[in-house]
Amino acid sequence: MMRGFLMGAAAAALIATAAVAATVPASKHSAKETARAVAAGLANPARAEQAGDDARRRAAEVLAFSGVGPGDEVLDFFPGGGYWTRIFAGVVGKTGHVYAIWPAAAAKYATKALPALEALHIPNASARVLGVGIVAAPEPVDIVWTVQNYHDVNNFGGEAAIDAFNAAVLKALKPGGSYIVIDHADPGTGLASTGTSHRIDPATVKAEVTKAGFEFVGESNVLSNPADDHKANVFDPAIRGHTDQFVYKFRKPR
Repeated sequence: MMRGFLMGAAAAALIATAAVAATVPASKHSAKETARAVAAGLANPARAEQAGDDARRRAAEVLAFSGVGPGDEVLDFFPGGGYWTRIFAGVVGKTGHVYAIWPAAAAKYATKALPALEALHIPNASARVLGVGIVAAPEPVDIVWTVQNYHDVNNFGGEAAIDAFNAAVLKALKPGGSYIVIDHADPGTGLASTGTSHRIDPATVKAEVTKAGFEFVGESNVLSNPADDHKANVFDPAIRGHTDQFVYKFRKPR
């Protein structure tokens, strides 16, 4: 059913993921099942040239927190260079699928990334730029994933766009599906920093998403950085790649 909506080593990865899995929110996959799938995803040859970034991004821990596993369908919103898309393709396996989606407002960012992903011919991943709207998938998915770009939705169209986006994500998910939001933190500032330093207030995100009908499941501090004073633009070389980030998990009610 077509739906369109608005706006290291595998062993090391397995150990790291398993260590975190015991403390993350429950999902339909067991901790061991997720750990094995994450290890496979990180070892996926389709993303070998990106593997050097795994430690900095705390990929194993973040994926364990998400609860993703074999057979899942994942919508990777505004996927950048496809870092997470490639990992997910290995995690969900042959019975799952990954949809890498760029909204029309961000089409220019897909100019190089989209052809690069398509050239990999990943059988269980598809990528496209939407002509209209922000979220689209051919059927309800298990996870909607957005990393370092939730704040951009405000830049696309303000609070109305955020409300429309969260409502669309809710509709795009299966009952019980998860919504993972990771972004650069700027506590206490609301939406004031989204277009300047490209940060956002975590409390504002939580309030917006729960207002849309989601349940807040939990958060992870694996990407927090107390040394970040939240003043610099996230692209400032002094802090780029090491900003204080929040990792939130929400769930669509069953």
